[in-house]
This record gives sequence, structure tokens and C-alpha cells, in this order.
Amino acid sequence: MADSSYCFYCREDLGGKKFVRHEGKIVCVDCHSKFCANSCAQCFRPISVDSKELSHKGRYWHEDCFHCAKCNKPLAKEPFGTKDDAIMCLTCCSREDAPRCHGCYNVIPAGIESVKYKENLWHEECFTCCSCRRPIGSQSFISKDKDIYCSPCYDKKFTKDCVGCKKAITSGGVNYQDQPWHSDCFVCSGCSEPLAGSSFTNHEDQLFCVDCYKNRVAKKCSGCNNAITEIKLSNLNSGSSWCFEQTLKCGFLHFSPHLTSRISSVLQN
Repeated sequence: MADSSYCFYCREDLGGKKFVRHEGKIVCVDCHSKFCANSCAQCFRPISVDSKELSHKGRYWHEDCFHCAKCNKPLAKEPFGTKDDAIMCLTCCSREDAPRCHGCYNVIPAGIESVKYKENLWHEECFTCCSCRRPIGSQSFISKDKDIYCSPCYDKKFTKDCVGCKKAITSGGVNYQDQPWHSDCFVCSGCSEPLAGSSFTNHEDQLFCVDCYKNRVAKKCSGCNNAITEIKLSNLNSGSSWCFEQTLKCGFLHFSPHLTSRISSVLQN
């Protein structure tokens, strides 16, 4: 028998037997599977001459192996698409192209309400406070580092309480003697006018503007009856207090020569 009747690889006599012609060579079925058949991209086994072979962009599959990489739906007779070299049905392809939630990483289907923040999308139920885990919804929120807080949780964790009203200071404020105040709470104890940016004094743990301190708190000069708000001379004569600037005018002539010399000494120094 001629060479053409023998398998190119194993030299088996192919007379009356099934064979395959591959690249001009006659090959028995077994040798075809071993040396010539394409390997299935799914199961990696050879695709024998007895199996139906499907191909796409240089890759090959058994008919039974050609299914959606996501839902496993058979695609031999169905339209399909590809995503990152994976074969998928059209339904799964559309899901893969859909935006994904930054919280749970699941697909956000078209028509579903979502939240967008810093170029990321969330399901409404996934956009939650990192502290209380409640959905933010339409309420205000604050971002710190990479965490998102609802306003009450942020205030509870990060803000200081005002010394005056004991409520959280969410913005601005005044710091006095290492104690925080709301600007609206940092007011005069007498007239309730704001003190931020103004001159004031602290008397027995109460804050007073200059006018209220003069009118309500400060001692009066025994000579001119004006409020003493700066240096004063006292106990020089029967425990009376005298304005330093008004000493000569208000009380100098009332002192004894001995006290007069003491006042003169103070003024000279």
C-alpha cells in the first residue's frame, strides 16, 4: 500500500479507517487529537474530530464549553460579547459596563437612584455614615480623610463644646484662656454685646465690656467719683481709693505732709 494510506505520525494502516487530512498530511483520529487538534480555551482539552468546534478571534472551544463567563449560559447559538477577553452573554456584558457602587462594588442598574461624590457612585443605601452606619440620604455630611460622617456623628467625635451654651462648635468660634466659645456666646455679662475683637475684662469669672465694667463693677474714685480702671492708690487715707491720674486733683491736698511725700515719690518713680 502507498505511503498516503498510512498515518503520517504513527504509520498505522488507514485502509478502511476514518482519518483526517491536516495540512496536506493524512492523520489517524488518535494522532490528530494528540498532535493536530486545537485546544479548547475553556477546558484545555483537545477538540477531537468528533466534536463541534467553535472559534472566535484565534481561540477555540468545544460547543459545550462555549458559555457565558458570568452566568454560564450556553452561547453556541446565542449572540455574545467580550469583556477583557471573557465571553459573555449580552445581558452580562451590559451589567459589566454599568457603573459599580463604591461601597458594595455591585452594579448600579440604569434607573436606580444613586449618590455621586468625588467621582464615585454609591447605592443610596450604601452611602452611609462610617460611625453610625445610617444612610446619609439628603442630610448634610462631612468628609474627613477618607471617611464620611453625618453631621451629628462628626460633631460628637471631633468638635468642642462651647463653655457658654455647652453645645458643639461646628465652625469659627473664640478661644479664651484655652476655653472654646461660640462667637455668639462670647458676650458681655452686663449688656450681652459680643466681645470678640473688643476690649473686655474678666471679673470673678464673668466677662464685661469696658463700659459695663466701669458702670457696674469698678470702684469709684473717692475724689472725682469716676471708675478706677487702671492704677489706683488706696489705704493712704482712711481706706479710700484714688485715681492715679487724678491724685493731685482729687486728693493730694487732703493728705498729711507725710502722705504727700509718699505720693510724690510714687509719681516720680
